[in-house]
Amino acid sequence: MSAVSDRYRKSRPSGLLWLTAAALASLLPGAAGAEPFVELRTSEGRIVLELHPEVAPGTVANFLSYVDDSFYAGTVVHRVIPGFMVQAGGYDESLRARMTRDPIDNEAARCLKNRRGTVAMARGMGPRSTTSQFFINLEDNVHLNHVRPLAGYEGYCAFATVVEGMDVADRMSRAATGAAGIFTADVPLEPMVILDAQRVTGSIRLAATGEETRRPEGASPPSLKPSAGPTMSRRPSTRRGTP
Repeated sequence: MSAVSDRYRKSRPSGLLWLTAAALASLLPGAAGAEPFVELRTSEGRIVLELHPEVAPGTVANFLSYVDDSFYAGTVVHRVIPGFMVQAGGYDESLRARMTRDPIDNEAARCLKNRRGTVAMARGMGPRSTTSQFFINLEDNVHLNHVRPLAGYEGYCAFATVVEGMDVADRMSRAATGAAGIFTADVPLEPMVILDAQRVTGSIRLAATGEETRRPEGASPPSLKPSAGPTMSRRPSTRRGTP
């Protein structure tokens, strides 16, 4: 068992208390309203995300907790569908599921819309099944947006935007895929690995705009106990009229 997994075996305080503390920890450091950046260094190239705690505080805090624990290092992109999304954050190179924190509430009712270049958390059938997996929207996936709090319409919470590296995500989506591990389709036949995921501190230059910006690093939330279960994002469906 890895050191990261060992940390997830520790006992935890109340989920509500942790989530509140974690959300505050992710927001307090630095200037008011400053969104944190996270760099995903992958085998295919660099992807930089700008997180939006102002619309998804609990989701951002949860994602940063995995980043700060080096959870994503060594995980793979395990599902790609051209014209839809690129999904990662739950499995190692042997497609073994990583131990995760407890699931969190779905904040899709108030978060960003699932447009091209946004990053959302994957989940299972239940609205409270979000753990570590995330996906990058390659197109405007309106069928993934929140409609109402009913089964099949709760939506997926988009909590970040890609500010550098959409070309990397597009290239990932064109990889040859097939069945592997527990999956019957859509798995890249050549592993695409997240080498590490880190908060960006100091000054960075965003390739998309040429602008230089600076964001401070925040505090890490405490470790929680593990929970299991695969999560997915829905394929495009016939449901229309989603806002």
